[in-house]
Amino acid sequence: MHTWQNWSGLETAHPTEVITPATPDEVAVAVRRAAAAGDRVKMVGTGHSFTSISAPESVMLRPDGLSGITAVDRAAMTVTALAGTPLYVLNSELARMGLSLHNMGDIAEQTLAGATSTGTHGTGGVKASLSAQLAGLRLVTGDGSTVVASRDENPDVFAAARIGLGALGVITHVTFEVEPLGVLEAHEQPMGWDEALARYDEFVSQNHHCDMYWFPHTDRMQVKTNNRLDVPIDEIDPVGRFRGWLDDDFLSNSVFGLVNRLGNRAPGLIPRINDLSGRLLSERRYSDIPHRVFTSPRRVVFKEMEYAVAREVGLDVLREARQLIERKGWRIGFPVEIRMTPADDITLGTSTGRDSIYLAFHVHEHAEHLDYFGGVEEILKAAGGRPHWGKVHTRQAADLAEVYPRFEEFLALRDRLDPGRVFANDYLRRVLGD
Repeated sequence: MHTWQNWSGLETAHPTEVITPATPDEVAVAVRRAAAAGDRVKMVGTGHSFTSISAPESVMLRPDGLSGITAVDRAAMTVTALAGTPLYVLNSELARMGLSLHNMGDIAEQTLAGATSTGTHGTGGVKASLSAQLAGLRLVTGDGSTVVASRDENPDVFAAARIGLGALGVITHVTFEVEPLGVLEAHEQPMGWDEALARYDEFVSQNHHCDMYWFPHTDRMQVKTNNRLDVPIDEIDPVGRFRGWLDDDFLSNSVFGLVNRLGNRAPGLIPRINDLSGRLLSERRYSDIPHRVFTSPRRVVFKEMEYAVAREVGLDVLREARQLIERKGWRIGFPVEIRMTPADDITLGTSTGRDSIYLAFHVHEHAEHLDYFGGVEEILKAAGGRPHWGKVHTRQAADLAEVYPRFEEFLALRDRLDPGRVFANDYLRRVLGD
């Protein structure tokens, strides 16, 4: 029996057949076979989504054979890659060519198709999500035919398939807008809750990127800002090897994992652990090429729920979530992350049509999450929040239609590209309907 499981261990599936296509044509053949047999087919990524969005019901396609850059257009400043390429591979190859993405999230293990299809995002910048940086894509639809989409060619498909949830087809190629490789300076500083929230608009307006972390049960925050420097690449001032190992590997992974396991066994210790963690934070500045600043290793397995709310209400929603945590007496060992994204024009983009604040709530893989996530989700829903498509949530098609003004447009396109629901699974039936 074949078994698929996502990174967090929350979701498991047992496909009846596993195929590793080596070319886009082989993807099309697999889709046509599945459609003819009445089967479902799903291209999985690396499993970093916390939902079952990529869970295969019958035929599972593996992305391993579809990796690598296929075209570079320096005049247009675009790069095309096969959709199974891991983000860290793309980042490395772009840097070697003197190029970079504008923005990205903080992990780099996802495939390009998986990261874009679920709305993986960073914070700040002109464009925050990977999907908003796409210039084009190619996908195999429900009858095995291939559609090429960009702003000029099949623009309705392009608008939706950039965050297509795997519901419109199997993406085989993605084309990213890129920029010249530059230097990004990071400034990390501990700060109190009141000061950090009071200065939030200042941090966002005066820096290219801003990311905040609140340690539950404390008034302690960490504020990280990133800014582009107009200096040559050879003038980077990266974190020293020992300091990088100590802060980003040993403390952020090894020690953090140990204290979370301790907190799971003795939840009463979590407030003191969080307070100590906040006290141990120190200010630091460093600079490096962008992907080394944006991304970091994540070896402690966790579960996560993240919502986007309108920017103007985001900090009030955070305050309300804090009040709920304190009132309920939950013991939360992971920081809450606060990021901001500019509006985009993606059909089911969580930032479509509005600047947004993203609030991300985490627990250790072995910690109970249902009460915590469920309670906070009610606050987020009441604020008109949109759940990250790859993070834990309980939303269904009927109420998602209320927060996405172009929801019906997406459904109509799905009917056109996959009328037989070759790409369906339980998750898509829940969030999109039959």
